[in-house]
Parts: sequence; C-alpha cells; structure tokens
Amino acid sequence: MKTSIGYFSLLFFLCFALSCSGQSSSKKSKEEVYTYKNASFDGIGKVYMGREISFVMGFEGMSWLERSSREKEENVSKAIENLPVEPNSVVADIGAGSGYFTFRIAPRVPEGKVYAVEIQDSAIKYLSSKSKELGFSQVEPIMGTETSPNLPENTVDVALMVDVYHELEYPVEMLAGIRKALKPKGKLILIEYRGEDDWIPIKPLHKMTVNQAKIELEANGFKLVQNGKFLSIQHFLVFEQVAKPL
Repeated sequence: MKTSIGYFSLLFFLCFALSCSGQSSSKKSKEEVYTYKNASFDGIGKVYMGREISFVMGFEGMSWLERSSREKEENVSKAIENLPVEPNSVVADIGAGSGYFTFRIAPRVPEGKVYAVEIQDSAIKYLSSKSKELGFSQVEPIMGTETSPNLPENTVDVALMVDVYHELEYPVEMLAGIRKALKPKGKLILIEYRGEDDWIPIKPLHKMTVNQAKIELEANGFKLVQNGKFLSIQHFLVFEQVAKPL
C-alpha cells in the first residue's frame, strides 16, 4: 500500500511539475512577443516584430481627421467605393475617431450596421451624438479597450482600420479579438500610409510597408488576398482569416 501511495504521489508531482512548466513556458512566450527600447520621438518604445509602435493620436486631433483637403489627399471616396460590402453588411470601423469613414460607409449599408469602435470617451460621445444628428440608426459606437475591440463574436463582414494599426499598443491581442468578431469569410482591411515612400510627408512610425504588414498579420492568422494600388499615398490591404495562429 505504501508503495502504491508513493507511486501515485510521485506521479502527481511529475504531472504538477510538467503543468507548471507548460504554464511558465506559455506565459514566458507571451511576454516575449513584445520587446522594449528607448522611445523614439513619435513612438512608445514598445517593439513588435521589429517595428516600434507609434503613439496614439488623441481625439484632440479631430480637426486633422476632418480637414477639408483629406478627400483630395487620400482619395477617401475611392477607398470607400472599393470596400467589399453589400447593403446588409456589418462593418467595424476600428479606431473610428471622428467617424470620418464611419459616416461615409453608413449610406452603403442601409440594412446593415457600422460598429464605430473607439477607446476614448470623448470620441464615443461625439460618435453617438453625430450618428443621431445624421439619422444613421445603423451606426453603433462601441467602447473598446487597448486589447480588445469588444465586438460581438462572429458578426462582422468587414473590419476596417484606417491609419490605426500602427498605433495598436497590443496588436496580437487586438487581432485575436478581431478574428473572433469576423464571420468565417470576413475580411480585415488596413489602410496605411506607404512606408516604402520617403516622399510622403508622414512621420515614419505612422507608416507601414506591405512586407511588414504581411509579416505581422500572417503571424496572427491572416493572409493578404488583395493589395489595392489605387490610393495616392496609402496602401489598401485586404486580409482574410486562415488557420488559427500558433
């Protein structure tokens, strides 16, 4: 009997040790996803896959988002025209800001919905007020967090981030949240200033190259299916889900 008790005690100890080792390894690997350095002028000192994450533009920058020259500079109408949406589509404008894209997308989905995701109280209040003012009942502001868009699971046809992805403090966690929100055939679209072109007058950390975007998105369960080259100074990158990331 003693031998039996001793055997099971030893077995329990080994299983417990292996379990703790696995948890420790998992925790360690998750912590090592990000590294840190002295922050650049427009960065936060946090690095993901070789790219320093930029600081978030506060809602105080709303006037820049709503500047009268934006349509001409960025071909916004062309970008919205190329969104793969139907009248009943559900779109998530993640990092909606002032709703510059949200309220231009809404007329394209009269029978659908536009989730306007923000992490700033002032932006949520503004989006709520303006959607009522414009009569867009299909627009629903969503308070997200730095790690989650807080969207309903398996509901979104198109998730859109316009000049937002490079500012995500937790890109791995946010992309996991977006995957959960997307329908099986849902798409994630990144519109980012072209990092390949030095002549574009945008700070370096607020740009993305196609290669860097592919590396990061592929590591999180997405594949690039379209590289739209119809915008003047931005990429229009369409991603779809693949097998769950390792």
